[in-house]
Amino acid sequence: MVVAYDDAQILDVACSSATFEIANEYRASPPYAIELASATGRPVRSSSGIGLTGARRLASVTGRIDTMVVVGGHGTQTAMTDAGLLTQLRRLAPCCRRIASVCTGAFLLAAAGLLDGRRATTHWNYSDLMASVFPAVTVDPAPLYVRDGNIYTSAGVTSALDLTLALIEDDHGPTLAREVAREMVTYLHRPADQAQISTFLAPPPGDRVVRDLAGYIAAHLAEDLSPPALAARAGISTRHLTRLFRTQWGVTPARAVRTARTEAAAHLVRGSELSLAAIARRCGFRSAETLRQAFLNHYGMTGDTIRKMADMPLLQSREMPESIEGEGRARKS
Repeated sequence: MVVAYDDAQILDVACSSATFEIANEYRASPPYAIELASATGRPVRSSSGIGLTGARRLASVTGRIDTMVVVGGHGTQTAMTDAGLLTQLRRLAPCCRRIASVCTGAFLLAAAGLLDGRRATTHWNYSDLMASVFPAVTVDPAPLYVRDGNIYTSAGVTSALDLTLALIEDDHGPTLAREVAREMVTYLHRPADQAQISTFLAPPPGDRVVRDLAGYIAAHLAEDLSPPALAARAGISTRHLTRLFRTQWGVTPARAVRTARTEAAAHLVRGSELSLAAIARRCGFRSAETLRQAFLNHYGMTGDTIRKMADMPLLQSREMPESIEGEGRARKS
């Protein structure tokens, strides 16, 4: 059962409901019975203006619920003041095998008191606000999704896909989850503890010099990206370059380069048939052995293992030591 309200994000609704639907197409047994519900039972107007019809009135829902998913969106703040909606969430919670939220839907679970004493996440841009409004909740802004008991909270928008695939895997095993992921043409089924923001999706640094260099690094991985070379390109001293990167990104220039190269190489390993030596050259590593060591430090596995596990989630990124500083898952859902 997907719970929505006016000005909810339509992608939050679609990511979870469509993923369960495709699981049914791949013969999930028992299948998921997908329902849309709202406080009033009237059609829901999404934040994009598209209306969602067929919503069931929450007060009419009785009996056991397998999975209740509460979505987020621009209407969350108004929904948090809807006493009727919060009352129904509290009433239905004990009837659910599991409860999940997408993005700012976590605010509704928190407002209903369902997250008190629990660890939770939400969209990174709203994590500080959630922590200040709901001090009884331990807000972790980093993961794609968090499970605490039978309650799952997820980050922004498309992380609902990662969470729903994990729920399908829990219910039916990894083979079905991977089939659904392939059908949806999703590149990776990302694990819960993968950071919401990678090197390629991180907000651009505020400083123009660092922002320009970040773009240059991503586009010129095979070139000389040593701190002196980057400093010369920016027309500043190496010491000032290091200070800017530490201030804007929280890492040294060499670490930023190393992370960009390693993540790019991992994508090539999983998405191409290039040899490790060719990928190493393309991404700026001195040799296949240097790349192998970078994978071990960053992901905890070798390139060969990453390639063999091409249909499985990539392990979370791990902090890389300074020793290679030079490189540069019928249910009612």
